[in-house]
Order: sequence, then structure tokens, then C-alpha cells
Amino acid sequence: MKAKIILAILILSLATMACGFSVDLPGGPKTGPEVKDSITVAYPRPALSGGEVSDQTHLSLSFGAGKLTLSPGAKSLVDGTAVYNVEDLKPQIIENGDNIEIKQGDFKSLPPFKDLKNEWNLKLGNTPMDLVISAGAYDGTLELGGLSLKSLEVKDGASNVDLSFSKPNLIEMSILRYSTGASDVKLSKLANANFSTLTFSGGAGNYTLDFSGELQRNAVVTVDSGLGNLTLIIPENVNAKVTVESTAVNINHGSGWSQNGKDYVQKGDGPSLIIVVKMAAGNLLIND
Repeated sequence: MKAKIILAILILSLATMACGFSVDLPGGPKTGPEVKDSITVAYPRPALSGGEVSDQTHLSLSFGAGKLTLSPGAKSLVDGTAVYNVEDLKPQIIENGDNIEIKQGDFKSLPPFKDLKNEWNLKLGNTPMDLVISAGAYDGTLELGGLSLKSLEVKDGASNVDLSFSKPNLIEMSILRYSTGASDVKLSKLANANFSTLTFSGGAGNYTLDFSGELQRNAVVTVDSGLGNLTLIIPENVNAKVTVESTAVNINHGSGWSQNGKDYVQKGDGPSLIIVVKMAAGNLLIND
């Protein structure tokens, strides 16, 4: 009997929606007036120091739906603003010694995407740090050139992201990790990131990895993708090899590349760029 009642309610709800009426879910999020909060985080200082800035800083940014903009130029570790119109989206700052997290407030209900406003515009300082960015469905403009990133990890969902290193990273980066879902992602001037290892994983999306900039040391890149379109932009003067481990990928490459089985090689000078591509299916463009 209970099952029949529940089924009847579901059918009635669907019929109501089909007739152009909406059903308000109790406890759902409510939009209100826009609020603009300042976000400022001082450089952490190590215990028992004479006031020196810590070189073990770990910064985590946790962001949901909306728009995230990052750029260098802060005089502190983080300086910027958050604009939102849902009270639960108020950002929280959690500091525990060298570990700092800035996160979106708890938001367990489905957001009203049409009216939702949630925008972070943050500047970062250039102290040595490990940076982790976790996000959901969002638009991201992330300019990280000129910082001092020891490592970088980005984890997001369905997103539209443009991440760039327009200037060289000021220190060596041990690893750069990027994992995403069905997204449009462009990583620009990656050579300036000064990484030794880069891992990129994606689902079904459009991905561009641009290795322009100044490659200062040998680097290894692994790309693991499902069904999608992948573009690798590698300047013609770079000594590079791309190995494609897939039989269901349509591959096109520039005239400066030679093929030997599953390997595509470009002769150049300086450090070597080794890229291994694992794709389920899709299109791969190796563009010089």
C-alpha cells in the first residue's frame, strides 16, 4: 500500500511539472542580496622563528559552483574578495600553522543555478607553497605565473578552465596534477611551470596542453583521457617525444614530427619533454 501511495505522489508531481508548475523543495537554498566579503590571509610564520615567513606553506582552495579567478600580486599569502548571494556560500578560512584552507561554506542542497552568484577573485603571494584547488562545476581563470609553487594539484568536475603560467614559476615544481571530468580545460605556457612531472586525467571533454614558455629541465608528462579531443602544443625548438597508447584515436601532427610506431618524435635543443598519452577514443592533435 505504501509503495502505491508513493508511486501516485511521484506521478502527480511529474504531471504537475509537465503542466508548467514548479514544486518548491522545503529547506532549499534561498538567494538574497549580494554580499561582498574581503579575504585576507597573512603569511604563516614557523614556530620559534624570528619573524621569518614559513617555507612549508600548504594552501587549499575549496570552491563549488560559480566563478573563480586567481592571479599573482598579493602582499600577503591571499588577498581578495568573495561575492555571493546565498548565505551558505560564505567562505570560511581555516588556519592550522602552515596549513591554510579557504573553503566555500557548507552547501548541501541543490543550488538555484539560474540566480546563483558565487565569485571569488583572489590574489596570491609568492612565498614557496604547495597549492591545492578543489572545485565543482565552475568557470576558472587561473593565472599562476610568477609564483613560487612547490607543487600544484587541481581537482574539478564539469568546468570551463583557463590556467596559465605567463611568467616562470620562481622555484622548481616537483609535480603538477590535474584531474577533471567532462570539461573544457586549457593549460597554457606549461614550460614556465618548471615542473619535473605532470599528470593530467580527464573524462569526456576538450583539453589543450600548451607547453610553450621556457623548459628549464627534463620533464615527464602522463595524459589519461576517456572519449574527447586532446591538443598538445609543443614549440618546434623543443626536444620532445609523444607516445600514444591507444588504437582508437585519430592522430594528426605537424610537419616537424616523425612517426615510429606509437612514438612521435620532434628533434630540438635543450631539455627533453616526454609525453605518454592514454586515450580510450577521440582525436589527438600534436601541433608544432
